[in-house]
Amino acid sequence: MTTSALPAKPSADPQAGPAAAPAPGLPERLDALERLFRAGSGRLDQRLLDDAEVLLDRAGQRLRLSGEHTVVALAGGTGSGKSSLFNAICGLELSPTGMRRPMTSKAHACVWGLDGAGPLLDWLDVDKRHRYARASALDAARTDSSLQGLVLLDLPDHDSIQAMHRAEVDRFVHIADLLVWVVDPQKYADAALHRNYIVPFAEYAGVTLIVLNQVDRLQPGEVEECVTDLRRLLEAEGLRHPRIITTSATAEDGVRGFREVLVDTVAARRARSDRLATDVGRIAERFAEYHGEAEPPAHLDPEHRAELVQNLTDAAGAPAVAEAMESAYELRAADFVGWPVSSMVARLRSDPLRRMRLTELREELRGAFTGPIGAQQGDVDNALSGVTDGVTADLPPAWARAVRAAARSHAAELPEALGVSLKDALPTFNQVPRWWWLVKTWQYFLVLVTVLGVAWIGLLVAYGVFDAGGEDAPALVSEAGLIPYVSILVVCTLGMGWLTASACRNLVALSSARLGDRMEGHMRDRIERVAEEKVLSPVSAELKTYAGFRADVELVARS
Repeated sequence: MTTSALPAKPSADPQAGPAAAPAPGLPERLDALERLFRAGSGRLDQRLLDDAEVLLDRAGQRLRLSGEHTVVALAGGTGSGKSSLFNAICGLELSPTGMRRPMTSKAHACVWGLDGAGPLLDWLDVDKRHRYARASALDAARTDSSLQGLVLLDLPDHDSIQAMHRAEVDRFVHIADLLVWVVDPQKYADAALHRNYIVPFAEYAGVTLIVLNQVDRLQPGEVEECVTDLRRLLEAEGLRHPRIITTSATAEDGVRGFREVLVDTVAARRARSDRLATDVGRIAERFAEYHGEAEPPAHLDPEHRAELVQNLTDAAGAPAVAEAMESAYELRAADFVGWPVSSMVARLRSDPLRRMRLTELREELRGAFTGPIGAQQGDVDNALSGVTDGVTADLPPAWARAVRAAARSHAAELPEALGVSLKDALPTFNQVPRWWWLVKTWQYFLVLVTVLGVAWIGLLVAYGVFDAGGEDAPALVSEAGLIPYVSILVVCTLGMGWLTASACRNLVALSSARLGDRMEGHMRDRIERVAEEKVLSPVSAELKTYAGFRADVELVARS
């Protein structure tokens, strides 16, 4: 029988440049795939994640089972002769054959070498009634040691009218280390086989073998024509470099070529890892759709960061709070540096502003920021809108959505957090500037001088003008000529007090403006910390996750 030539491996080029980094092994690729699964949870298509989880579970179980055994599944359509081929390789009539179809309703397994095969067959879910061993004491004389480690499966017909038979084939198609499709010269172009199995699994050419069986029915010249036509058909369907073996279960040495392939496959012990590597590579192509071309940034750019902080500052009302505290500062200062005479005159009128005290205002402001009313949710939402536009423009849609969701992940917490930050930024005015006390002492000294001057004028009028004390009155209170001078003294003290209050008001205005700027800066710093914790850090973490995802996609895709 003829055997198609396998593609030759490229020889090393001595003129080539430095060797590329070695391809990662299967364990490293599986680890990377697990990280892709975790990174994609809640972000990527759930069907893809489910398939990745199934593959990780299947690969983990297969790698924990016997690596000394290679699972080879014979699959084919009705009348292809796969059961006869199975019996010919086994050397015993283990799987029923005949004209009635289907003859095989459950997978049959023949094992060469029993050590470690039991758990593997359990995992394959092969019925114990359909397990056969070629290493028993009764069969020792006929055991082929060259096939030691082979687990050969005879599957039901893939085109069976029984749904359970097709399901059995589909199950083994996904778990066999080497899949052998047995076709016959009459039906090798069967549409069901090519549509349901060859085309969808074209990427598995390395772990797929095509056996053209029953070539004894062909003339010698027709065999090569069938092989050529079958190869053309398979290549047109995407199966690159298909391996095709011709066999005849009835002819002498009709399965020698097939047996040699099985011997080489078992000896290499690579089919298991090659199959899993192909599975990983196939699902890596689906993850690559979310890879993206541009290198992602590590965090938001400074422009968008500054814009976010400014928007949150406005949403929290920090400028208005700073302005209110400036007014409170000036009110408190008025109690110290204001002209007491003006205050007494003001008390004669009902002035609600004068009755306001800083402590009351400050407590009112502090109370305003104890709950989630420090900033309205709508204002916060507006502040968050567009914050990630600078980093999501070049991201795949799924990751762009994930980054935007990360930016809004703590949106409900932001109003209260902003309120707390403003509350903590409010200054305490239990201590006042020392110069306020000096001015207050000076002002009350001037008030005292004014009061004494007025009293002096009253005495001068009483004793000097009306001669209330007679000749015994002291000269300081009886000399009426002193009234103009004392009056000038009173006017001067009043003027000095007014000028002092006016000058101090200007100084207080400048100080309050600086205080407002400092307060707004403090509130901005605290709001920036809130923005970092609630918005910027989640975005940076999401971008870091995406960067790791891209690296893992590249790792999984390398083979």
